[in-house]
Amino acid sequence: MTKKAALLLAYGTPNNIDRMQCYLSDIRGGRPMSEEFVEEFKHRYSLIGGSPLTALTYQQAKKTGEELQRRGYDIAVYVGMRHWSPWIKDAIGQMYLHGIEEAVAIVMAPHYSSMSIGKYWDKIEEAQRLHGTKINFSYINSWYKQEKFLQAIEARVRAGLEKFSPDVRDKVKVVFSAHSLPERLIKMGDPYDNELKDNAKIVAGRLGNIDWMFSYQSAAHTGEPWLGPQIEDVVVDLAQKGYKHLLVAPIGFVCDHVEVLFDIDVESKQIAQENGIQLERIEMMNSAPLFIEAVADAIVEKIDG
Repeated sequence: MTKKAALLLAYGTPNNIDRMQCYLSDIRGGRPMSEEFVEEFKHRYSLIGGSPLTALTYQQAKKTGEELQRRGYDIAVYVGMRHWSPWIKDAIGQMYLHGIEEAVAIVMAPHYSSMSIGKYWDKIEEAQRLHGTKINFSYINSWYKQEKFLQAIEARVRAGLEKFSPDVRDKVKVVFSAHSLPERLIKMGDPYDNELKDNAKIVAGRLGNIDWMFSYQSAAHTGEPWLGPQIEDVVVDLAQKGYKHLLVAPIGFVCDHVEVLFDIDVESKQIAQENGIQLERIEMMNSAPLFIEAVADAIVEKIDG
């Protein structure tokens, strides 16, 4: 019988802020960076007590494995990170040692872009060449339309609206957000922007009569245009239009990490306070049962397909 597995992939985060320079160097492909740049990221991570991304991804993998077992799929679930340990190449080596012949790969980001998800597939192929392995991988490019994922977002937004007093709840602006990428991907025909806006539209439709919009966040400063509008500008703009209550729903992320815990909970909240706005955020998926079922559904569809 063919031995199968699933590989859950995520961006990666340093386990110690003293390793920040190594981490950022890997992200930047070895390009030089200033000491101030490194110190800024150390500061961000220290403010949030370090990123829980790796631990949360392991929890997601464990829960997904248990859900697959419950459904009768006896497959192991591995974890690989693109920019830190456990490295994707190490996960592939481990899978080979365990005799895995076929595997489904899924990134813990539901929307496809060649600049994001595509890079993970490149890392898998690079690792296979490195090890001389020929594990037959099936790739899940996009899974934001999984019914239980949509249900989970809807439930999170409804719960988020409860953070506001009943008398202002109908005046709350819901701002869906995701990590920005360079604008040039649109000219490349990349689906990322369309998928995210479609995701926001679907959830907004399920929520009924809500005031909502979509924005990007966490853009890098690379000297080229990135997708917008950026959430920092959106908060100021909405304040000028008279809004006093915002609920941010980061649908491009599926667990707590620096882009959520700092970029929204610290930076965006500070901008909101300076502009007289109450800004709240939905709870992230982490290992919520509905979310785990959605991940398992995507894997099972690929296995059975």
